[in-house]
Amino acid sequence: MGKEGMALHFISPTKGPMSFGAMFQDILDFVAENPESQYKLIVGSDSQSREQICFVTAVVIHHIGKGGRYYYTRTYVTKMPSIKQRIFYEAHLSLDIASKLAGELSYSGHNDLNVEIHLDVGRNGETRSMIRELVAQIVGSGFSAKIKPDAYGASQVADKHSK
Repeated sequence: MGKEGMALHFISPTKGPMSFGAMFQDILDFVAENPESQYKLIVGSDSQSREQICFVTAVVIHHIGKGGRYYYTRTYVTKMPSIKQRIFYEAHLSLDIASKLAGELSYSGHNDLNVEIHLDVGRNGETRSMIRELVAQIVGSGFSAKIKPDAYGASQVADKHSK
């Protein structure tokens, strides 16, 4: 990945800008408030094309049945020739963050929290032909994958901040 990879800054709608480490700690603190509850850690990306393409990757800690918190980061890229390339780059961004999260979870002994990747593809529209390939890439990397309409991390949370 390029120079944008390591210097990721996330934005928490409630707490403002934070580093990856601060975001990770905030997720652990949130889970520690109700350790007996069920949680999902979700990563999803979406993009919006203007002069440049704005890619947003969202990290959502979902307290099942009780809401949650989320964080997002933006990356800007000059034009890409195809929607297919954009969708694969979204998946790449999500996979990169999910891998970093999984590494930190493993290192800190929180292996019980699985990371789920939400892909901005669905059975309707021009992205349907990419579903099998993208899901195989995500699952092959050790994560579970969700597509629309179940991919709310990408299609709602990330989408909201890519506009």
